[in-house]
Amino acid sequence: MERRFFPLDEELGLLPGSLTPDLLRHVARLGARMPFTDVTEELHDLVGADISEPTARRHGQAAGAAYVALQTTETDAIQEKMPPPPPGPDLQQVSADGAMIPLVHREWGEVRTVAIGVVEKPVMEKGEPVVHTREVSYFSRLCDAETFTRLALVETHRRGTETAKKVCGVVDGAGWEQSFLDMHCPNAVRILDFSHAAGYLASAAQAAYGEGTADAQIWYEAERHRLRHETPEVVLDAVRRLRDDTAGQGNGRTAAVATITGSLAYLEKRTEQMRYAQFAEAGYPIGSGMVESGNKLVVEARLKGAGMHWARANVDPMLCLRTIACSGRWEEAWPQICRQMCERRQEQSRERRRKRQEVCAEAAAHLLSGGCCARCTPPSGRSCDATAGTAEDHDVVRCAVASPCCGSPLAAFTFPAQGRPISRPLHPARNLTHTHPAEGTCQGSLFVRQ
Repeated sequence: MERRFFPLDEELGLLPGSLTPDLLRHVARLGARMPFTDVTEELHDLVGADISEPTARRHGQAAGAAYVALQTTETDAIQEKMPPPPPGPDLQQVSADGAMIPLVHREWGEVRTVAIGVVEKPVMEKGEPVVHTREVSYFSRLCDAETFTRLALVETHRRGTETAKKVCGVVDGAGWEQSFLDMHCPNAVRILDFSHAAGYLASAAQAAYGEGTADAQIWYEAERHRLRHETPEVVLDAVRRLRDDTAGQGNGRTAAVATITGSLAYLEKRTEQMRYAQFAEAGYPIGSGMVESGNKLVVEARLKGAGMHWARANVDPMLCLRTIACSGRWEEAWPQICRQMCERRQEQSRERRRKRQEVCAEAAAHLLSGGCCARCTPPSGRSCDATAGTAEDHDVVRCAVASPCCGSPLAAFTFPAQGRPISRPLHPARNLTHTHPAEGTCQGSLFVRQ
């Protein structure tokens, strides 16, 4: 049976489903932080509510799905109408990265995340200036890079990335991350994550001197320090010398030379993104730890638990709940989720009403085409086909058959609105009699086919 929505529900703030608004809020917020099996226990202990794990899961995922739909709609509206973005900060950091999560059927999927924060003025820590970010927010989706780049527009627009005076795009060098910056902040200062760049120095040192050796550690520490405080050209020259020295040791060092050459090529391609001394002097961040922490905080902490395997359809709803919870935006986003759920319910009601009307039309055509046959014969000797009309109700369709020559009712039927309109006899065959206003009695017969 279809569920109806009453105006009083809206006045009282009731939401779709069997849960009260407060209980639904608790389910969604707890579900964003812990498995739904634990949510039911917490609800019982905290508010004395007893709901099943499937009920908690269904309502929690529905809340997340509502925010997915809302953000997607906002993205489409921004692309279509191009509203002016809000003012951005003086200095903003944008970092993007991906993390793998387990899916059902022994598959893995990459969740992409962008983290956006306001860069603070440098502070001295252990004798060196260190830059921190505040007001960090996240946007995450399980999708390909092109789709993610488009959908993330809702977050970069909200944060004023387009109007920020200066944006630092700190990423780890993946191609899709550079494409992301090309779209959302093409004028950003491109910075290769310092730890990521240092990792290629470590690989070169281990290939040349052996993994875990003292010589490898000494070379790595010295070049890492130069990378941080001098120009990248100095470090690249050191890597070239390391490659040449290793190559001069004979054919047995072919694999080591290939590793060093690969590291050198990667760093040479990103020379301008490794001017860390200049970046630090300007007060720019040089690490993408903001988004790497987001991978752990937003994605892995909830979606990569022991024994978890996610259906693809359930990932983005949970990511939405995680991002608003971890970004400190729950109070802002929850009313939007409630409105979206109510609008979705009204859309579903309209769709069900439309389908019922189609069923009614199909039933009427079925009646007149022989599924139900009614004829009347006036005294004048001419015969006429009866007509069928329908009236919808929430779970049944009522069809009335009337004589076209006088409009007198011949019969009325009631059958379910779902499925095939007439699947079995509704009435036995019988004779019908009705009276014409001016011509006397009209004999008709009615039968219903299997």
